[in-house]
Amino acid sequence: MRDRPGLVWLALAVLVALAHPVVPAAGWLMVHLVLLGAMTHSAMVWSTHFTQALLKTPESLDDRGRQNRRILVLLVGAALVLVGVPTGWWPLTLVGATGVATAVALHGRALWRRLRHALPGRFRITVRYYLAAAACVPVGAGFGAWLAHGLDDEWHGRVLVAHSMTMVLGWLGLTVTGTLVTLWPTMLRTRMDDRAERLARQALPVLVAAVSVTAGGAVAGLRPVAVAGLALYLAGLAWWGRALLAPARTAPPRTVATVSVTAALAWGLVALALLGTRLVRAGGWAEVADDYDTLAAVLAVGFGAQLLSGALAHLIPVVLGGGPSVVRAAAERFDRAWATRLVVVNAGLALCLLPVPGAVRVAVSVLVLVALAAFVPLLLAAVGAAVAARRALLAGLSEGSAPTAAVTASTGANREVPSGQLVVGVAALALAASLGVAADPAAAGLTPASATLAAGLRAGASDVTPTGHTTRVRVEAHDMAYVPARIDVPRGDRLVIDLVNVDDASPHDLTFGDDLRTRRVMPGRTASLDVGVVSGDAEGWCSVVGHRQMGMVLQVHVAGTDSSPAAGTATENASSPPPASADLSRTFGNDFHPVDAVLPPLTSERTHHVTLRVAEVDLEVAPGVRQRRWTYNGSVPGPTLHGRVGDMFVVTLVNASSMGHSVDFHAGETPPDDVMRTVPPGGHLTYTFTARRAGVWMYHCSTMPMSAHIAAGMHGAVVIEPEGLTAVDRSYVLVQSEVHLDGGGSTPAPVDAASAAADTPDLVVFNGIANQYVARPLTARPGERVRFWVLAAGPNRGSAFHVVGAQFDTVWTEGGYLLDHGRGPTGTSGGGSQVLDLGVAQGGFVELDAGAPGHYPFVTHAMADAERGAKGILAVTK
Repeated sequence: MRDRPGLVWLALAVLVALAHPVVPAAGWLMVHLVLLGAMTHSAMVWSTHFTQALLKTPESLDDRGRQNRRILVLLVGAALVLVGVPTGWWPLTLVGATGVATAVALHGRALWRRLRHALPGRFRITVRYYLAAAACVPVGAGFGAWLAHGLDDEWHGRVLVAHSMTMVLGWLGLTVTGTLVTLWPTMLRTRMDDRAERLARQALPVLVAAVSVTAGGAVAGLRPVAVAGLALYLAGLAWWGRALLAPARTAPPRTVATVSVTAALAWGLVALALLGTRLVRAGGWAEVADDYDTLAAVLAVGFGAQLLSGALAHLIPVVLGGGPSVVRAAAERFDRAWATRLVVVNAGLALCLLPVPGAVRVAVSVLVLVALAAFVPLLLAAVGAAVAARRALLAGLSEGSAPTAAVTASTGANREVPSGQLVVGVAALALAASLGVAADPAAAGLTPASATLAAGLRAGASDVTPTGHTTRVRVEAHDMAYVPARIDVPRGDRLVIDLVNVDDASPHDLTFGDDLRTRRVMPGRTASLDVGVVSGDAEGWCSVVGHRQMGMVLQVHVAGTDSSPAAGTATENASSPPPASADLSRTFGNDFHPVDAVLPPLTSERTHHVTLRVAEVDLEVAPGVRQRRWTYNGSVPGPTLHGRVGDMFVVTLVNASSMGHSVDFHAGETPPDDVMRTVPPGGHLTYTFTARRAGVWMYHCSTMPMSAHIAAGMHGAVVIEPEGLTAVDRSYVLVQSEVHLDGGGSTPAPVDAASAAADTPDLVVFNGIANQYVARPLTARPGERVRFWVLAAGPNRGSAFHVVGAQFDTVWTEGGYLLDHGRGPTGTSGGGSQVLDLGVAQGGFVELDAGAPGHYPFVTHAMADAERGAKGILAVTK
């Protein structure tokens, strides 16, 4: 309960880092697995240990059973938060945050009881640091739960700063400063500064006030006050930190434990400087929150991971005990290649913070991850070595042999930093950076040999005389356009384009063909593209699906010429040639399962909590035809929401895909500015609306180009029942939409955005798959009452829903009855209907009585669309 959970949290952080492309909110998870998981667990465990060591109170005041129960509550609470935030399930997050706050509050109460019952003694101030730290957690957890509930950009930035600084400066910072008063000279194996206790006592109120001012200023939206709080915290640290200097001068840090802790404290100061600079320079709180991942990485990797590994490298051997030889056996395991690992972690992290090419950052970050992850097996090896050494010592004593001379554990005072390991660390980083440059030489400002020969980019490139001059241009990607949209370059100049994505949600890139393109550039990031020596006009574009059709085209023009783009430079119309049509004569396999068309039952709850997780999934859209679909919750259409008039829907949108997406609920009435904004990859928002009117309402992605996003599968239905709706035997939901294939569908590819814009669908389908209800019919029994809820999701075509061999006696569309059991709006009776006629985005329902046993086809009576797959069968059987 004390040692293993911390290792589990660290191991999980490593696994998430390795699998981050497919893990939702991977960056957030990695940070919180380290800080909320491993660091918080260790802070509770070791502050209890140090309190008992300092106060020497009876164990009965806080026995192991009570400690274990607190730790268990903390573990469960942290786990719930780590699941609840990425999935967007706020009640789970709230319960988890409450659990974390409760566990730490009970921990603080236990420390207070020990302090009250302890005899007067030195360094009681350390326990007071722990009490102040514990008091910060309920506040910080409350900020975290508030943050996870979903806020607008301005409030998100304010609460984010308040939450992170309360937890880092308050909970972790105060715990660390209180501990190092006594632990630091012990780690250095030297005498403590005589002023240590006094300085710590004087610094505590300053640090506590600083945390309050920083968090309060953030919540109040007063950036100067928050900056003043950070400055006050730095002042308190400077006053307290004087007690650390004398021991360090006497015995400089020269072990993995002491150097790690020193580096961690330095990175903590870097993090405060980064936040203070951001608060001063930002134009608003939303801008403060932009790229907060950089600050979080410094705190998690530079501060948290190194502090924890350094402290444990000292504490684990000491706590295991068993004599000098046993302690040394464990310490030697931690010391393996320690200088190499620390160079890689610290220099690598610094390199990742610089504006290096993306490929270099990836290669170096992998190396940093390996160096950090090595701590876990080293810790296990240290425990194993200690156990083996103790057994060998006991075996020698049991055989009656004389004990060997005491072997002291190596001290920091007589050790030298292994220069060979430093060289290895620097060389490893250089190799990783070189591999990154080799993977993307253009981004590093180097011209690959093929750059001057890029197919179709330059007319007559072999005849051009290079000028030796480089034209470097900054191009911003914003609002589906490049700014500037045209670049004038002197003939023979080398062209380097710095692409800066200033969009706040969507990734972009720049391509001049398959052999010359940037990587996908996330919001706020930059990539460089070395075009090479230019001799003719060319055209570049964004390859993200649909962006080119929206106008993301960049013209490169040779200055002083009247030339037009050379053949092959992608001047062809953005529309692709018509793809091969799907073969609907094929049959589904035996393992095919159709989309469940049954309307979800209406429950008694009046507030519906829903999570829509955006994901890109390869799905079958016709027999043997697959497409890379953009989905809500992995299916097309997205989940059907079912409620009554007056019900509230709290929807959390989690974007786990590779591009920006959004959601627009026609069932709600709310300004679209915030809730319908495009959410970047890894982001989320909360969308709350109350259903005030009945209807079959559409929801869909409203990110441009909207035609492509809806056609790709990002749509669904909200069924709000009219009052007094009679019960029926069977109720089905059919969402009609179009499918636009890029290719024949044998290899999954995303939607053909040009085809969607031109309204030339390959398939028209019910519930995302052509002819699925022909292969697997919907069912009814003779005489049963059947209701079909139908939504025409488009993006371009409506529906004329018809059941062959049957008639409708009830037709309800767009909020009202056209027929109600044969009665018309004017009071006529005995009427019937053959078609539910819906425009794009309209919905309604029809009812019929199932007749004699048989197979009743249902189609859209726009027959060309029915022949493209918008048909199924209602099988009536006894």
